[in-house]
Amino acid sequence: MSAWSEFARMQPELARRVEERFGIRKHKTVATVRRDGSPRISGIETEFSDGQVFLGLMPGSRKLQDLRRDPRLALHSPTDDPPADHQSGWRGEAKIAGIAVEVPYPESPVPGAGRVQIDVNEVVFTHLNEAGDRLVVESWNPCSGYRRMERE
Repeated sequence: MSAWSEFARMQPELARRVEERFGIRKHKTVATVRRDGSPRISGIETEFSDGQVFLGLMPGSRKLQDLRRDPRLALHSPTDDPPADHQSGWRGEAKIAGIAVEVPYPESPVPGAGRVQIDVNEVVFTHLNEAGDRLVVESWNPCSGYRRMERE
């Protein structure tokens, strides 16, 4: 597991592009594990701050209950469509997977809200090549490091 700052130190360009994708809109998507083991997809807001990725969760929310029971999660950036006349203009999408660690909420907007930081175990940035005819998947994890794959 790694703090976001550790990943960003090892892969600064990839970290910059991932943060940019997460910053295009306020609402992101998080996947958590329900009590019965099935996935739950929910909207969420994120914050990249102090070398960490944070999530704020409403008190009593199902996703907060999920993370307290099973801290595994996957986070997906907002996406946008490529320009119709310029397919390679698609700026891509990003994903972060890891473990939620509950931390104090210094200025909680709602009493009892939860805050977690993500211990990162995978980062993925997916985009098109310059010609717009191949999918490029760049990924990183602490064990295998950086990888880049292209496919049609």
